[in-house]
Amino acid sequence: MKDKKRAMGRGLGAILSAESKASVNSATDEGADKYVGNIVEVSLEDIYPNATQPRTYFDEKALSDLAQSIKNLGVIQPITLRKDGSKFEIISGERRFRASKIAGLETVPAYIRLVNDQELLEMALVENIQREDLDAIEIALTYQRLLEEIGMTQENLSQRVGKERSTITNSIRLLRLNPDVQNAIRSGEISAGHGRAIISLENAEMQNLLFDKILKNSLSVRQAEAESILLKNPKTPNKKIQASLPNSYKKAAKNLTDILEVKVEIKTAANSKKGKIVLDFKDEEELEKILSHFKL
Repeated sequence: MKDKKRAMGRGLGAILSAESKASVNSATDEGADKYVGNIVEVSLEDIYPNATQPRTYFDEKALSDLAQSIKNLGVIQPITLRKDGSKFEIISGERRFRASKIAGLETVPAYIRLVNDQELLEMALVENIQREDLDAIEIALTYQRLLEEIGMTQENLSQRVGKERSTITNSIRLLRLNPDVQNAIRSGEISAGHGRAIISLENAEMQNLLFDKILKNSLSVRQAEAESILLKNPKTPNKKIQASLPNSYKKAAKNLTDILEVKVEIKTAANSKKGKIVLDFKDEEELEKILSHFKL
């Protein structure tokens, strides 16, 4: 799966020319639309940290782990920069910036803020969220920007984009997933529904366990949700997930019920062709009646 890197922005990203770097600083400048609302690749050499960044300590082990993830998957969530002449100041994402340098990257995907771009950015993001080709992570990132950079409330955002607040909340929660899982959603290997089942688990180890089970066993979203419940409640009897029965099995169960005149169930385990037939009887007499159908 680690070979399945996914490019950010579905073609929106572009290496900016030296001329555009120098000439575009405000939303009113020509070429500003190349920046606002889009993801662009920016050279790490042109980026500098915010001097007023309240965070001054960065755990070296965590940075090393993030750098390894970036080597494998790329930068899943772009950083946000403020245009400053031909340079760019970090607004958010300094950890990703530092880890990208450790990983040996030359450029990093970024959102660019320009002077007086608030209204233009809001229009671009709201328009972007209506696109049909965005994946679930791109949608979540756009919601997050509208909340954090534009300053919308979830209620305002819900009305603006015509989505339920719960839909927006569940979407943004996907950004708490680890990069491997986010990348799997972006590549289509798993769905956003699988991601929501995974994020329902607070423990990172259990999240990884469920993610591995989904991939290994090709679990459906419903099966993944059932597995997450079992992981959250280990004292619950570990029953195998009941697979959805094919119509042919349902018909066979009904025919057997009619013939034997007792309740007949056909059960199959998830992702398996094996199964069992369960016959219910109320007493010894009914059992003998069932057995009589099988006597030669």
